[in-house]
Amino acid sequence: MVLCGVALAAFSCTVFFDVVTRSLGHPVLWVQEVTTTFFVYGIFIGTAAATRRNDHLYLTALAEALTGWRRLAVETFNRLVILGAALCMVYFGFINFVEGFHAFRMPSMTPLASFYAAIPLSGALVGLFAVEQLVNGWRNGFASAEPDEDEPIENTIGTAL
Repeated sequence: MVLCGVALAAFSCTVFFDVVTRSLGHPVLWVQEVTTTFFVYGIFIGTAAATRRNDHLYLTALAEALTGWRRLAVETFNRLVILGAALCMVYFGFINFVEGFHAFRMPSMTPLASFYAAIPLSGALVGLFAVEQLVNGWRNGFASAEPDEDEPIENTIGTAL
């Protein structure tokens, strides 16, 4: 999550720097490459972080309405779909990464592979987090992150509200 924030903050800073240098009439060409790289890595790392937190790629409405074995089945299906998408990201992202060594970014002539590496990296993290959620869900149940309405919420002193 921190890496995503750092990448998106760096993206914002480099955009600002690019605007300032262009306004002064002395553009720095490599800044656009850095900006794009920070943006792409921020998005793909953010995808993995959101998957870990169940904030992304997840069908919560249906699953939370169910209980027992039905919920287990729907939650398992959801995680398996996410795992399938993650495996596609790893496989096709790696192919794209390898092909990226034959194309270059201008003006630095950096291979596009450095840009495409975020795709299989993100896919591997998403897959890891999906497997983690499957194992934890099978062991401990796929409990909702939200407290039940019937359960009292305890304040910091420990008394029920």
